[in-house]
Order: sequence, then C-alpha cells, then structure tokens
Amino acid sequence: MRLGICAMALGWLCSAAAGASKRTLDLAGLRTSIWEPESAAPGRLPVLIFSHGFHGCATQSRFLMRALAEAGYLVVAPNHRDASCNGGSASWLDPPEARFAQPGQWSDASYRVRARDIADIVRALHSEVRLSRRAELSRIGLDGHSLGGYTALGLAGAWPDWKLDGVRAVLALSPYSQPFILRQTLRGIAVPVMYQGGSRDFGITPALRKNCGAYEQSRSPKYYVEFQNAGHFAWTDLSALDHEAIVAYAIAFMNHYVKGASADALLTQPTRDVAELRFASELGASDAGGSSASR
Repeated sequence: MRLGICAMALGWLCSAAAGASKRTLDLAGLRTSIWEPESAAPGRLPVLIFSHGFHGCATQSRFLMRALAEAGYLVVAPNHRDASCNGGSASWLDPPEARFAQPGQWSDASYRVRARDIADIVRALHSEVRLSRRAELSRIGLDGHSLGGYTALGLAGAWPDWKLDGVRAVLALSPYSQPFILRQTLRGIAVPVMYQGGSRDFGITPALRKNCGAYEQSRSPKYYVEFQNAGHFAWTDLSALDHEAIVAYAIAFMNHYVKGASADALLTQPTRDVAELRFASELGASDAGGSSASR
C-alpha cells in the first residue's frame, strides 16, 4: 500500500510550520550552524549532528535542518575543513584525501579529521554553558550526506576506532559507503540505521541496495528508502525534488529511535515518492527474504 504523506498524520508537514531559529557559533574551532525550534518550551532537546558532503558546508541542506529543528531537535552542523561555502576556505578544485573511485585505498585514516570534528563538537556541547542547558546529550542522532554519510557511519561503528559514545541512530543520506562494504565493517554499527538513496543517484545508490551492499550488510534495525528520480544533490538546497518525502522519512526515523516516539507508519509503508522501501526491525521486515516494498 502506498500512502500520501499527509495521510501519515505528520501535522508539522501538512500545516503551517512552527518555525526554527538559526545561529552561528564557533565551537571547537569550527564554524557551526545551530537550528532550534522557535516555539519549544524551556528545557533540553535531543541533538542531531549533521556532517556535510565533500566540499559542501554546514548550510548546504537548510531545508532539512530547519525541518528537523521544527520537529523538536537541536540541530548542530559544523563546517568541516573541506567546506567550500558558508565561510569555508576549501576550493572545489581541492582533491579528496583518497579517490572515491578506489574505495580499496580507504581506511580508518581516511578523513579521520572529520571524526575528530564531530567528537570535538560533542565535547563542546557538554562544556558550552548556553548549549549544555539546551542539549539533551543522552539522545544524539547522527546524519550526514555523501562524505558526511561516510563520516556518520564511521562514527556509529563502521570504523571501530572512530566510534562515538551515546549515538542512538544514524541517518545516512546518499552516503559514500563503498569502503565499509569492501571491508565488511558495517556490522560494527549497533544502533538503528536508515539509508536514503535516489533512483538517479547512479554513483551511490547501487552500492546501498545491491546484494551484499550497505543495507544488506547492516544489522537490524535497518531501513532503506529510495526516492523517485532523486539524484545525488536531492538532499541539498541545490535541488527541490523529493524534499517533503526526504524530510518525512528522516523525521519518522529520528522520532522513533532518538526520541523514543511510537513508530510512524512511514517506516514500513512507501509513499508515492518512494521507488523502494526495505526494512528489517522490531516493526517487522519487508518480507522474509528482505526484499523491498515498492510500487
């Protein structure tokens, strides 16, 4: 059964948004963007930490950051050292540390600086007085796009030496996962994971959904959502395609596994914007063999 997004009782999406405020701080020496709900009551909010793509930046996916904040999260997004926007000093011409086309050359040394960035941000959230009063650091979710997805998966346990304590869930948005697939380290992730891919994201999506790919190698609870006609930049503000569906599945996943809310039906039923949905969790499985629910 395929459902419209509004039919999923996501009131935040089908009515006027409550709004989110944004500020920029220097945390752990990193230019960091922070979103929080404007209408939230005093007290602590669960924390979502976003890692941007290669040569992206903290503000590359404002549509998603705002929506997550409006849903009741403190959203924290640092500029990594390869950021080329939002005040980042890197250039689009700067090469990566290792070639994306040769994942066998990657190891836990590849972009370890990004892992240190996120660990430093978490320490700063503990020590910065204004934020420590707002951040519920016993409830942390990681999300990342592309190389940021690689970063989030590594911190969740795909690189054991990177593992960040206190993470409750990881949302991998068109993640560069090939190094983990080759080394078969994704089973090191012991928290729920949602992979999101796009039917036109030809460089990334096949690795997520193929036999023995990222989804298949990951432990339960796990989800894979593939959006119709989405390319690699669908998760950024460079595209407007599938944004509502991307937001809806992201919030349904984080609400259930970071906030501990009841499971939304979206986690097990595809909307019209979804080309393929797979899941294996306490909610059941897409079928006994792990194949997908699709149109």
